[in-house]
Amino acid sequence: MTPKVTFHFDFASPNSYMSHRLVAGIEERTGAKFDYFPVLLGGLFKLTNNQAPFVTYGNVKNKPEYLRLEMMRFVRDHELTKFKMNSHFPINTVTIMRGAIVAQQEGFLMDYIEAVLQDMWENDLNMGDKDVVAKALADHGFDSDHIMSRIQDQDVKDQLVANTSKSAEQGVFGCPTVFVGDEMFFGKDRMEAVEREIIRQKGG
Repeated sequence: MTPKVTFHFDFASPNSYMSHRLVAGIEERTGAKFDYFPVLLGGLFKLTNNQAPFVTYGNVKNKPEYLRLEMMRFVRDHELTKFKMNSHFPINTVTIMRGAIVAQQEGFLMDYIEAVLQDMWENDLNMGDKDVVAKALADHGFDSDHIMSRIQDQDVKDQLVANTSKSAEQGVFGCPTVFVGDEMFFGKDRMEAVEREIIRQKGG
């Protein structure tokens, strides 16, 4: 039986973008379907007393440089030729993550994810600016006014908070995190392990 696979993500993480770019291939090879679960990374950090790597290692001699090297190796090895480190990083993603909740509730989550990831990690847009977000969504053909209105709804705000709390309760401390059944895998460098685990749980 194909296991349930859940992808916990926040657009704030370039690693979420990179992992997402590998999902289609894994789905094709394994027959699994990834269920995307929007969370707020900043909220996860608060709930788990975690910090972003650029904060944790910011004062460690040579560590930030090495992390950038590893990122660029990943980009090279997986031919992520459109990736561009966002010049506005770090970005407050509350608006676009609430937008993801709206998209999930209304049945267009995957189209929304693809559009926002492109604008965050290929088109270098400041997706923390509501005006930029509104225009970007309209440019992609979404009903921007509707989405920007709905992100103010209390049920949307509450759902993002609930998702984030549930994620932390499951053991998540950062993004992206993938669950294959009950097995948890953190980070873009674990995507090959995710694929192996899907195959293992399917019975070989």
